Amino acid sequence: MSPGGSRDADNGAPAAAGAPLLEVIALTPADARAAELGGAHRLEIVSRIDIGGLTPALEQFASIRAAVAIPLRVMLRTNAGFGITAPELHDLLQTASALRSIGADQFVFGLLDPDGALDEAALKQAYDAIAPCPWTLHHAFDHAQDMKSAWRVASALPGLDAVLSGGVRGDLAQGLDALRSRASWQASGPRWLAGGGLTLALVEPLMAAGIRQFHIGRAARLNHSWSEPVSAAAVRRWRETLDAVPNG
Repeated sequence: MSPGGSRDADNGAPAAAGAPLLEVIALTPADARAAELGGAHRLEIVSRIDIGGLTPALEQFASIRAAVAIPLRVMLRTNAGFGITAPELHDLLQTASALRSIGADQFVFGLLDPDGALDEAALKQAYDAIAPCPWTLHHAFDHAQDMKSAWRVASALPGLDAVLSGGVRGDLAQGLDALRSRASWQASGPRWLAGGGLTLALVEPLMAAGIRQFHIGRAARLNHSWSEPVSAAAVRRWRETLDAVPNG
């Protein structure tokens, strides 16, 4: 068993009810191994993190999948924005199917229409390409024009079990209070996955509000830099911090 303990086979969450979840962004097999050693429950796999994270190459996913046993969520994103053209969507659906064929079984995606609403039709097409896999709605949610409307749409999307949010446009430094105020929304829908400038100091107030899933990128790396690898010691500090906060 990996350092994170037992896992729920469907979504990669800790088996214990109410236990926190730690997700770490990994770009390479070395990142993935360090994150697993540090106690991460799950990884998000992306390429081009310099522009916010795009779909990884099949070879990148396969090499990381071979390196670790913990669950992987694979980014499906074709550009640095949150919209998508018809040709890009076609390519994305084909790539999603190809990733499924080599073992990907959890995903991350999110799309907005030109009016700034969740692109429900495109999101359902993306899910059809990965069904019945669970998936995370990424920071596209935070850029929607109307949060309550976006949540209503998200809650009805098939397979969705997590919404990545920083409260205000993916930035918890500004959005902590906003995200905490929305914690109750998850009572009958997907769970919040807090991320976007997340720091250890924010864990306790978020958990006190009922948010128990956490997503880190630079915070898991040496010197908090994307040019440095994931540090097992840094991940372990996060895991120990989460485990030390009593279940609410």
